[in-house]
Amino acid sequence: MYLTTEKKSELFKNHGRLKSETDTGSPESQIALFTFRIKHLTDHLKTNKKDHSSRLGLLKLVGKRRSLLNYLYRNDIERYRAVLADLGIRK
Repeated sequence: MYLTTEKKSELFKNHGRLKSETDTGSPESQIALFTFRIKHLTDHLKTNKKDHSSRLGLLKLVGKRRSLLNYLYRNDIERYRAVLADLGIRK
């Protein structure tokens, strides 16, 4: 399995707002988790070009991440910029 419990808690600890393993609800931690999953699916689709169900899941994840980024942009522009810089996401 590509995403273990330890990997999730590490993502939340490194990228979450409160920098703790239990910070699963903040937009920063959710965006970090979505970014990890998007990178994994992108690599998968490079080798499996005809896997259309995974492509659909990837598009849904990108949309969810985009809406969370829009939420951060509307409410706290500094946190938005910090997340973009931290995760290396293009605008």
